[in-house]
Amino acid sequence: MAAPAEKHDVFKAIADPTRREVLRLLSEDERPISEIVNHFDMSRTAVTKHLQILTEAELISGRKEGREKIYQLHPEPLTEVKQWLAYYEKFWCNKLAMLKHYVEKDNS
Repeated sequence: MAAPAEKHDVFKAIADPTRREVLRLLSEDERPISEIVNHFDMSRTAVTKHLQILTEAELISGRKEGREKIYQLHPEPLTEVKQWLAYYEKFWCNKLAMLKHYVEKDNS
């Protein structure tokens, strides 16, 4: 019996620029693996490993159609990233408000 697939952390899955580009491609439309591979300067095996990590993080899924596997995006797990970033947004807004105050004070 095969061991269950390890669930990858969404943050680890999106940490790699290649995987982020795969997500961007799939945000436009579902794509066969052959089309995804054509966007990268690496082997099909290397791209397949990236697709596997994204699949294990539940960010994408693939289905067989004939001899090809078609991948599609599932953005729902990215809400965890959005929530994490939202916490830090208050710090960015505070820094921008301080900069605005500083600039306006100097111009007075």
